[in-house]
Amino acid sequence: MINTGEKREKAILIGLIYAGQDEKQVEEYLAELSFLTETAGAIPVCSFIQKLRIPDPRTFVGSGKIEEIASYVTENDINLAIFDDELMPSQLRNIERTLGCRILDRTNLILDIFAGRAHTSHARTQVELAQYQYLLPRLTRMWTHLERQRGGIGLRGPGETEIETDRRIIRDKIALLKTQLKKIDTQMATQRKNRGKMVRVALVGYTNVGKSTIMNLLSKSDVFAENKLFATVDTTVRKVVIGNLPFLLSDTVGFIRKLPHDLVESFKSTLDEVRESDLLLHVIDISHPGFESQISVVNETLKELGSGHKPVILVFNKIDAFTYTVKDQDDLTPITRENYSLEDLKKTWMASDKHHKTVFISAITRENLEEFRKLLYEEIRKIHVTRYPYNDFLYESQPPIPPEKGL
Repeated sequence: MINTGEKREKAILIGLIYAGQDEKQVEEYLAELSFLTETAGAIPVCSFIQKLRIPDPRTFVGSGKIEEIASYVTENDINLAIFDDELMPSQLRNIERTLGCRILDRTNLILDIFAGRAHTSHARTQVELAQYQYLLPRLTRMWTHLERQRGGIGLRGPGETEIETDRRIIRDKIALLKTQLKKIDTQMATQRKNRGKMVRVALVGYTNVGKSTIMNLLSKSDVFAENKLFATVDTTVRKVVIGNLPFLLSDTVGFIRKLPHDLVESFKSTLDEVRESDLLLHVIDISHPGFESQISVVNETLKELGSGHKPVILVFNKIDAFTYTVKDQDDLTPITRENYSLEDLKKTWMASDKHHKTVFISAITRENLEEFRKLLYEEIRKIHVTRYPYNDFLYESQPPIPPEKGL
């Protein structure tokens, strides 16, 4: 795990501009990688961007660029080089040999953050499984000091023997962790069944969009919330009552671009809270310049989980932090999203989507929270009365939501 003590490691960030991408988009990706780096405890000091149609099979960024990066690493005493894509084992070896510092790719960095954020035995087991699955094909890199040496009589076998021994140990560990997860999954499935027919609502969205803050507001609980990526790894479920209507609200792990496949696989049981929910609250950070691409990432992940068909309320959060640029009258360049005010955005597809209800709020300043609670109440009630039709008259005969208390 990256050192989070007093002396923080210095890191450089490296990304590629692929065909069909522009430099601005890649800069946004590296800004996210920088946030991940800070979350892990290192200090990002410089970024390098290379334009290639496909990654170089040896050094990822090409021989000329890797030499430029190597010079910077030597001159500035850099501890870490972090790549925005997953690297092949051979690329890891070649790059580490050239740069002379530790190399991490995006997957390894995210796994490291998850390992530091996981608190329950379930989450720790899931992360450990993903880490071992990531490590298994990369073991050769760990044994470069025992590789065959030219002319080294008697040194032809030990390296490979050690690697094979470690591979067997890791495979056994993976099998053990999978067995443990099956037991935990069975226990959690039993817990979900014991909740009866209560309506289940799940908070979903990109990481660091304010899901845990909204969870705390609605449930009056104290779920850990912080302005860092993946502040929440462990799923939290709370009983919430709005007006006279009870339901279960779960706060799930945030999604992110290029979420490691092994992590998605090992977290399947945690994401069962999403699969078994009746209603999804898709929380979106409207102040983020790339929030539309974040919406796409979340929607694609929901489809992979088999939850793309569920009813959704789009909750556009952080309207207090939303900013836009007013174009000058003599500026003839095309209008971009950065030029739209919040009122302009409310008139676009976001507020008029026939398939989803939408609401614009600020969880920090509590702006429009009553509107949000009223919409949530109405959508939950539609589901609730299908299960308890004899209770419908209760909701017809009294005001749905009393004045705000404690929010």
